[in-house]
Amino acid sequence: MTKKQLIEQIALRAGMKEVLVEGFLNATTEIIGESLKAGEDVSIQGFGSFKRVFRKARAGRNPQNGQPVEIPARYVPGFKPGKNLKNLVKQKEK
Repeated sequence: MTKKQLIEQIALRAGMKEVLVEGFLNATTEIIGESLKAGEDVSIQGFGSFKRVFRKARAGRNPQNGQPVEIPARYVPGFKPGKNLKNLVKQKEK
């Protein structure tokens, strides 16, 4: 599903205009990103938690020429799904 399709589905289910939904979605993703950058976790009960995860420096390889490359330490976004989301995904379609 693309962002546009997500906006269309939310607008349809909520009975709102797509322009409003797009604004809400953009604001939500910006707030989550800014919170993670500030070192704060974001938890949406039943859906999951976004966290900032530290990755240590490590050795890698350049895929074009096979030369070793040092990959620096950095923070990356992480997501842990909530119980409701896990249960929804693991259900078989009927």
